[in-house]
Amino acid sequence: MRDVAQRALDTAISRGAQYADVRVVELRRESVAVKNGAVDAITSEESAGFGVRVVVDGAWGFASSAILSTAEADRVAALAVAIGRASALLSLRPVTLGPPVTTRGRYVTPVIRDPFTVSLEERLALLLAADEAMRRQPAIVVAEGRVGCERQRKLFLNSEGADVEQELTETGVAIECTARAEDELQTRSYPNSFGLHMGTAGWEFVEQQQILAHAERIADEAAALLTAKQCPPGVTTVILDSSQTALQVHESCGHAIELDRVFGSEAAYAGTSFLTPDKLGTYQYGSEHVTIVADATIPGGLGTFGFDDEGVPAQRTTIVDRGRFVGYLTSRETAAQLGQASNGTMRADGWNRLPLIRMTNINLEPGTWTLEDLIADTDEGILMQTNRSWSIDDRRWNFQFGTQIAWEIRGGKRGALLKNATYAGITPEFWRSCDAVCNREEWIVWGLPNCGKGQPPQTMHVGHGAAPARFRNVRVGLLR
Repeated sequence: MRDVAQRALDTAISRGAQYADVRVVELRRESVAVKNGAVDAITSEESAGFGVRVVVDGAWGFASSAILSTAEADRVAALAVAIGRASALLSLRPVTLGPPVTTRGRYVTPVIRDPFTVSLEERLALLLAADEAMRRQPAIVVAEGRVGCERQRKLFLNSEGADVEQELTETGVAIECTARAEDELQTRSYPNSFGLHMGTAGWEFVEQQQILAHAERIADEAAALLTAKQCPPGVTTVILDSSQTALQVHESCGHAIELDRVFGSEAAYAGTSFLTPDKLGTYQYGSEHVTIVADATIPGGLGTFGFDDEGVPAQRTTIVDRGRFVGYLTSRETAAQLGQASNGTMRADGWNRLPLIRMTNINLEPGTWTLEDLIADTDEGILMQTNRSWSIDDRRWNFQFGTQIAWEIRGGKRGALLKNATYAGITPEFWRSCDAVCNREEWIVWGLPNCGKGQPPQTMHVGHGAAPARFRNVRVGLLR
């Protein structure tokens, strides 16, 4: 691994690159899924390769290969330089990377029980037991479960002296069931509905989710939703559970603060952002109760690592400080355009992709309330839980979300069950209407393993710490 990386680096510089970095990545991924009492899928995937990124004549070049040999390192590095030289012919602005990155170190995800040592029989037994528990509810027509784990070993070298190694392990689990009655279908998921709730941890993360303790509950809730009241239209107070608050952060803040989007380099596919640089430091994004940080250092978060794919150490950055917009997610190149240093958010989803600015763990900091006290303090409103649908424009301004389940709140008490709950808003108006966030005891770091961005598309694993939060004067009940 190291000899290939060093050879590629040397070749790139000898052929005229002003800057070069090399990532060598080994990936192992396994997944087990069940459906309606039977094994649905068992997958195992491995890949290895390296990518060479260079700056030549002020422009980027990139090339990659799955052949790990020094001869291939020479060929790929030369190709990256040639691409960079060609790109320079059309470059509008020369690449500036700011201060050199000379980090040296090693990071390994703390793991108590290696998920790859858990037998297939044990994984299936857990999922099938949850599946059986969900199907005890007669209304359930589809019950599903899945566990997955992934490990990446990375080596990063650059021409400025950086030399970092990482071993990142992720593990996750999810169950879901669908109830049917005549022309009505209702679905409930646990722990969230993001496909898989994951963290940087070992099998202990799966055990902590206690899916068997929740399987019957979500099946009963799906069945109850079939005859529940429709979410009424209107303007009211909304309390979002922590998983829906996490997705709200992801879509309306996390993507909006990616500085490559702001500068337009991701406009064709991912869109841009309403948080333009003239707003930095002065714009009132939310209320005084809203503080959002990007934190790649918190234990167990799916966006937790030691170094980004430019060799910049993981760090914690304040994005929104008591409502005021104060920071972006940056790379070396984009940060330099603001006269700043990178805050370490460049990641690629494999050895054959260029790193992009990606969310780490974008967290809404906890407040002081318990959920029960927050409900008791709400005369009239709706408590919404677990995402069902989302839609947001390409500037992250107008949005509409739906949740799987909701309850009326009347007189400070949780009331009737509601189905097909939706709400909509404009990002800064919505976050300015936030008047309460629950405390650390209610705060969960959610793992979202399917954040899409880039051309060709890249899927990134990101995290969001959030607790239930209350928002006033929200438009709800927009569709059936």
